[in-house]
Amino acid sequence: MARRIGIEVSRSIAIAVKLANVDVVSAYPITPQTHIVEDIAELVANGELEASFIPVESEHSAMSACLGSSAVGARTFTATASQGLELMHEVLYVASGMRLPVVMAVANRALSAPLSIWGDHSDVMSARDTGWIQIFAANGQETFDNVLCAFRIAEDRRVLLPVMVHLDGFHLTHVIEPIYIPEADEVAKFLPPFEYPLPLDPDKPVSMGAFGPPNIYPETKKAQQENLIASKEVILESWREFAGVFGRSYEPLECYQCQGAKVLLLAMGSFSETAMSAVDYVREKGDEVGLIKLRLWRPFPFDEIRNAVKDADVVIVLDRALSFGGPGGPVCSEIRSALYGLDKRPKVVGFVGGLGGRDISRDGFVDMIRRGVEIARTGSDQEFEMFGVRE
Repeated sequence: MARRIGIEVSRSIAIAVKLANVDVVSAYPITPQTHIVEDIAELVANGELEASFIPVESEHSAMSACLGSSAVGARTFTATASQGLELMHEVLYVASGMRLPVVMAVANRALSAPLSIWGDHSDVMSARDTGWIQIFAANGQETFDNVLCAFRIAEDRRVLLPVMVHLDGFHLTHVIEPIYIPEADEVAKFLPPFEYPLPLDPDKPVSMGAFGPPNIYPETKKAQQENLIASKEVILESWREFAGVFGRSYEPLECYQCQGAKVLLLAMGSFSETAMSAVDYVREKGDEVGLIKLRLWRPFPFDEIRNAVKDADVVIVLDRALSFGGPGGPVCSEIRSALYGLDKRPKVVGFVGGLGGRDISRDGFVDMIRRGVEIARTGSDQEFEMFGVRE
């Protein structure tokens, strides 16, 4: 029987890792991820989690250790944030290219310089093309649930790809929320033991990730791309099975008050929950506005996006990362790409805001909606606008 307790979201991840019966955790502490690995280390030290905890000197080493443990068939977890994610960047490609189902929680945080410990999505956007499945959580329950789902998805023999679960630094990591914590036997019904089909064996030595000359390299990348796209069906299947066991369901995106709305706001992560209150407020004033909460970042849910916006006139996209010298934010670029070529498509208006942990209040989202509608009506000579920035 699940217990509903008040717990810091970071610490709930440690409990999810324990319930998943992880074999190896390798990590380096970095704000605002630190509480996750601190609690896991304590669980291991106290004998509550029978696993190997590998303390390393850097995030590059953390992910490298994860490669080795996953390759021998150990259920493997790590966590990081910001500069730590960037330091392990080159190894991220190895994990996906070698089909190693590592699970990683990323406590999203702004990148230096200037130095910032507060949250935005700059770190994940620099890692969007590394070949990992990537899921965004909007609250503590979604974070906890999707860490469990991540193991189920990654380790499925039809997938065998690493998975990132993203949660906003401080806005989620350090917040205490009521979260349903299931019993171990309930989790065991959903998450079977990990059996890697091709584990490294000293008695049968092989090379992994060896040299790939031009006559085979493109084919390996095509196979990797097709496998990542195909993983979407397993992701949906895993979410459905999770709902069957625990009663909470997830989809690649979640629509709120979208029925009949001609104006849609799109956001990812914890800010989407504040945006819900703004949508309620605007609707009380008589304007038909809805919200799309984008949950699945990779593989990108093209069909779901197109279906969600098919009756809208305007889609207002909030990015919490800036693509320097480009068209604004990466999410807005993806939305425009997804809608390009449709016979009827809404006008897409992009905003970049909430950088470096700056809050966007309910009233801020209301202003964003109104400004987005104005831009859609009158046009603009800019590809996007920075929201809430002092000029």
